[in-house]
Amino acid sequence: MADAGEHKKRTFRKYTYRGVDLDQLLDLSTDELIELFPARQRRRFQRGLKRKALALIKKLRKAKKEAPAGEKPEPVRTHLRNMIIIPEMIGSVVGVYNGKTFNQVEIKPDMVGTYLAEYSISYKPVKHGKPGIGATHSSRFIPLK
Repeated sequence: MADAGEHKKRTFRKYTYRGVDLDQLLDLSTDELIELFPARQRRRFQRGLKRKALALIKKLRKAKKEAPAGEKPEPVRTHLRNMIIIPEMIGSVVGVYNGKTFNQVEIKPDMVGTYLAEYSISYKPVKHGKPGIGATHSSRFIPLK
């Protein structure tokens, strides 16, 4: 405890995706990146990206380029819930449609290889508890206030 004035510098965990760190991920070609993905995502990329998916990537690039340095880019709205998150999208903000509204999702490195839909829930989770009208035969006798 002699050096109580000096604090140990905090080190952050470096992000890796399947053993490849973030800087290298961004430099990989599409074919090399595909080999790192799980089977379902690999199949999707091998069959080719469709026009809508390419348009989304193009819009994200544009939004990121136009954003001032050190600030988040403008959100890009999309209905493409089945879009697989690629390293190029990291740092972008995407409005993912859930059937009613666009939920804003900021894409982080640990989301690589997953779908946009995983971050925008499309249903309201069930709250179990008090029964509603018509739930049982005895509920006929509950006054309606």
